[in-house]
Amino acid sequence: MRFNLTSTITMPEHKLRREVIQLCRTTGKPILKLSTKDYLEHNMMHWVNEFGSAGLVNIEVFNQLQHTITGWPGGKPNADDTNRPERALPFPKRVLVFSPHPDDDVISMGGTIRRLIQQENDVHVAYETSGNIAVNDEEYDRFIHFLKGYCRLSHTPPPDETVPVLAVKALIRRGEAQLACAYNGIDDSHIHFLDLPFYESGKIEKRPMTETDVRIVQELMARIQPHQIYVAADLADPHGTHRKCTDAVLAAIDEEKERGATWLKDCRVWMYRGAWAEWDVADIEMCVPMSPEELREKRNAILKHQSQMESAPFLGNDERLFWQRAEDRNRATAQIYDDLGLACYEAMEAFVEYHF
Repeated sequence: MRFNLTSTITMPEHKLRREVIQLCRTTGKPILKLSTKDYLEHNMMHWVNEFGSAGLVNIEVFNQLQHTITGWPGGKPNADDTNRPERALPFPKRVLVFSPHPDDDVISMGGTIRRLIQQENDVHVAYETSGNIAVNDEEYDRFIHFLKGYCRLSHTPPPDETVPVLAVKALIRRGEAQLACAYNGIDDSHIHFLDLPFYESGKIEKRPMTETDVRIVQELMARIQPHQIYVAADLADPHGTHRKCTDAVLAAIDEEKERGATWLKDCRVWMYRGAWAEWDVADIEMCVPMSPEELREKRNAILKHQSQMESAPFLGNDERLFWQRAEDRNRATAQIYDDLGLACYEAMEAFVEYHF
């Protein structure tokens, strides 16, 4: 069983799109204003010759990008899906969102999750690790003080002091994830805490991922049999947890494929990024727009993870909080689409399809 599958992830070629987008950046023009002179001066006349005119090249790339934008990430029923990133059928879809930590789902694709639920898809969220080491000691103390005070008020025995600190911190992360899921309309029965063993070293340095981790993920997939899987591909995560979590999901897909699982034939896998990086616009294959109100709702879900706000120990060198990073990233993606001459949205969440 291979455990370095993320090293084999390749981006879609999209050669024409990539070169024309770069031409837009160089000239400062939107796609539909590029001229024959622009193509000539930047050694790109081969595209004009192939399509017949600069205008036809522009329209081709404009349409390619336009077709990545969808307000129906789970597919729109009773609609022509020829130029949509997702199939119309089956509908509603069973959706399985894998979140490396208990907040990556809302940080990375909180707007898309809300849209999927509002459009009556059957959404499950699987939190792959407990995230316990990302809770600082002050947060732990706050909960212990509350619990002791509650015990005094209710005349019940005080908490057992032998309960491991990391176990309590894991409960804190679970509670926050459940609050965020409730805010988004996800039922408790659709929340899955996998607690993958590789993470539970109690240190920043994690254990190697093993078949045990993969089996846990595979069993959940086989039970839900989703039509859509969303997986983190935020490989810039400085601590490497995302990479291992992604490898676990991709290895589990390979194992299901090897055993001939029929549900895979009707499943698509979408990769998202989050707090650390964003897809290059030339790679994006599905982009879900958000209004100002929807972006605010995404922020509200992120804020349910109070232990990961100002006092979180692993914010890194970036001084922005996670909700600020998410909003800046989503607004920047929307701005790029706007600069290229497409519709102007408040914010956008981007995805690339993984082909297995």
